[in-house]
Amino acid sequence: MRGPDGAWFNPVAAFLGPAYLRNAFTKGTDQEVDFLVRRLGLASGMQVLDAGCGPGRHSLELARRGIEVTGIDLSPDFVALARAAAAAEGLPARFEVLDIRELAFDGTFDAVICVCQGGFGLLGGDEDAGIIARLAAALRPGGRLALTAFSSYFALRFLDAQEEFDARTGVLHERATVRDDAGEEREFDLWTTCFTGREIGLLLEGAGLGVDAISSVSPGDYGLRAPDLDHPELLALARRPHRRSESGRSNPPKGQ
Repeated sequence: MRGPDGAWFNPVAAFLGPAYLRNAFTKGTDQEVDFLVRRLGLASGMQVLDAGCGPGRHSLELARRGIEVTGIDLSPDFVALARAAAAAEGLPARFEVLDIRELAFDGTFDAVICVCQGGFGLLGGDEDAGIIARLAAALRPGGRLALTAFSSYFALRFLDAQEEFDARTGVLHERATVRDDAGEEREFDLWTTCFTGREIGLLLEGAGLGVDAISSVSPGDYGLRAPDLDHPELLALARRPHRRSESGRSNPPKGQ
């Protein structure tokens, strides 16, 4: 299977523009942010990095709660939308066009979120460990990370005849029709890297993070539940230890 070529998502983002926020999977932002605030222990005045922020839906909702957010995304079109929305409301959020593979923060943030496939799940499956290491480095000691990724279990269980799954990289390829703000439709190739819960845990532990939970979730339905075959995404919660000895293997997630 041919893999993604460069910043393949930017033309999709440029075509979608504000229509991205009309997709059904974006309607659960409030629930997702409520969960993240609670589980990451976020409060007004804290500093959060939103890596792969898109047009900023999570960043903006966090900023409405007084949290200072830095959002980064490779799409200049999405960053422009996020900046305009933050300026219109006077929110404490700033946005930069930046490749997640070039993050160079060192102990800067109280928390890092990389959700809804952000930059992490769109790069072809061969740079995952390096990206996780950069996200971990951006955390202050004791800081927490929330990361979502598409589930290999779900992808293979519901694999469509027109979809391809690369067993080596875990990349799912599909040809999808998307609609822009004016109602025009266009087809694009989409590549999404999928993971098992075990893979996510090993990547986080390899970056020196302590894994608190790995759960199966759906957009707008973030919670703590054991990984299963029925939910499209995996949500990992992890922390940068105060001391090296504090990192360790995850405990099974408790129910909601």
